[in-house]
Amino acid sequence: MAKVRLPCQAGAFYEGTAKSLKQQIESCFLSKLGPEVLPQVHEAGPRRIVGLVCPHAGYVFSGPVAAHAYYQLALDGKPDVVVLLGPNHTGYGSALATVNEGVWRTPLGDVKVDGETADQIVREARIVDVDEAAHETEHSIEVQLPFLQYLYGSNFRIVPICFLMQDLASARDVGQAVAKVIAQKNAIIIASSDMTHYEPQAIAEKQDMLALRAVEAMDETKFYSTIEERNITACGYGPIATLILAAKILSAKEAKLLCYKTSGDVIGDYSSVVGYAAVCFKK
Repeated sequence: MAKVRLPCQAGAFYEGTAKSLKQQIESCFLSKLGPEVLPQVHEAGPRRIVGLVCPHAGYVFSGPVAAHAYYQLALDGKPDVVVLLGPNHTGYGSALATVNEGVWRTPLGDVKVDGETADQIVREARIVDVDEAAHETEHSIEVQLPFLQYLYGSNFRIVPICFLMQDLASARDVGQAVAKVIAQKNAIIIASSDMTHYEPQAIAEKQDMLALRAVEAMDETKFYSTIEERNITACGYGPIATLILAAKILSAKEAKLLCYKTSGDVIGDYSSVVGYAAVCFKK
């Protein structure tokens, strides 16, 4: 029997049954804050997308922004392997942790872990451990899965990597390792992160745009210095920097901000918002 990582956010961050979850994802695509159209997977797409930045709040809040990224992915074709990078909010487990066996379950079914790719990254990076404890109750990676399953069913494999340690040197190490391992595979990287937390709309938007300009410039050093100097409370800055570095090694030519919104844009309260961004890296 394969090991099963059970969902910890079904019924919380997203709907808990297959039917209601599918409807919720479709409403994210059709939302006026989303692409406003349902995605069509182009099986013979060009596969130019190297990576995406996607938010990971409850779908009610950040789902429409995430939908912009997944809409582009559908047009681009189908990856076989998705390396999912997310921050560790729980504090459990190793500082940099993956898993190398089993399946991850959501209401839409089970997705296999790509153990071979995970083991190759562990060997290459040397600072990534195999540790399930880091993943058991962490939401940042899990909330990306239903969107991927909506597009591709269970016909892809994942390598989840959870970042408790988010310094620039570690991000570079992991980025180089991931890029080397997936260079000859039909793979993409998804960095899961929300942006500024609990600031007034005007401040959040100004700060996040400075950070996102550094992302669009594919400059991980400038991205880090912007995060530090401005004290920007983006939770997944390590995963984003890892993606920037890996994308450059994998010959990405552009990083484009697809959408930026805040929780204020959803509920109309702009006094204390969380920022959400979707970014696409292409060859």
